[in-house]
Amino acid sequence: MARREEIAGYLFLLPNMIGFFIFTLVPVVWGLLLSLTNYDGFSDAAFVGLANFKKLFRDDYFYTSLRNNIYYSIVSVTLTLLFGLLLAVLLQQKLKGSEVFKTIFFFPQLTSSVAFGVIFMALFRGEGPVNSVLTILGMANPPKWLTSTAWSMTTITIVSIIKNMGYYMVLFLSGLQSVSEELYEAASLDGAGPWKKFKSITLPLLSPTTFLCTVMCIINSFKVFDLVNIMTDGGPGRSSNVLVYRIYQEAFQNYKFGYASAYAVVLFVLVFIVTMIQFQGQKKWVNY
Repeated sequence: MARREEIAGYLFLLPNMIGFFIFTLVPVVWGLLLSLTNYDGFSDAAFVGLANFKKLFRDDYFYTSLRNNIYYSIVSVTLTLLFGLLLAVLLQQKLKGSEVFKTIFFFPQLTSSVAFGVIFMALFRGEGPVNSVLTILGMANPPKWLTSTAWSMTTITIVSIIKNMGYYMVLFLSGLQSVSEELYEAASLDGAGPWKKFKSITLPLLSPTTFLCTVMCIINSFKVFDLVNIMTDGGPGRSSNVLVYRIYQEAFQNYKFGYASAYAVVLFVLVFIVTMIQFQGQKKWVNY
């Protein structure tokens, strides 16, 4: 009986394992092998060892893309999680119309990134609605959002926050629902105010959800591509280019698949290191 149950369990896992093997493990191994070649998509691949990685670490474009990605990750992750948490706490209250606002804030997550990027391109264009409002409010020279090297990355970050905060709001809401109301009632009897309850009850008991959201948000921030591709094409100049978009350029515009794979391997290592640091750090602040 135990043997049959074990076999049944493996059979239920089999479809997922097959999918993981075909669509994740094989591409990862193949990408690692390609990074050691000069494959261009047309001629036969020749083994070049670590030449692609040596070239990569001497490439100014790599460091520019990495700096842009780090800026995007720090700002977008921090503000996305902050706004997602604030929205969850506010909408957790029994307020009139809270269900409608939950739908409104989550709706951008259901919208195609292409459509979302096109809409915000129209909003942020030189004489678009955003700058028109800023001019009415008295700003003489509003930013040239998508055509300025100083503002292009910031604009993409703003749009990303608006699109993604609703998703993390839902995750935080699910975490808040697991916090017992009895704890808040006991705190009220002890004279604790709203801030004290939030600091001493909500945040500690929400730490597992916060950890999950942080890991997911950071990994997704390193994979940003669609908004960059739609809104700026990595420009103007190199001002909004990020690592995944640079991989796309090297592979599908320059046809340097080996070099692009080296980029991908470095990106994988960076994400892996950041994730491992988070898993080590969670032992100190995550309360299960």
